[in-house]
Amino acid sequence: MILATTDSVHGAEVIETLGLVCGSTVRARHIGKDVQAVMQNFVGGEIPHYTKLLGEAREQALDRMIDQARALGADAVVTMRFSTAEIATGACELVAYGTAVKLRRG
Repeated sequence: MILATTDSVHGAEVIETLGLVCGSTVRARHIGKDVQAVMQNFVGGEIPHYTKLLGEAREQALDRMIDQARALGADAVVTMRFSTAEIATGACELVAYGTAVKLRRG
């Protein structure tokens, strides 16, 4: 599956727009890991637990979006974006979305 943040794919022509596809996941922080994160804030630098949590959420949202695009028979997802929102204290939704399309390759 080709994923593009642009509205086209180099070397291909969009011949059919199949519609909006999205994948989302909701993740919550772990209280024990939050204590470590607070301590990391004192010294600065990356917070590995949050980096891992975000990476896993991003991959799961992408996988779900791709599955939806494949079910429509898409060759690519264009104008792909990510969005996040806090939905409860300590819980965040991550959404991957875009437009599923069929391509003709030149």
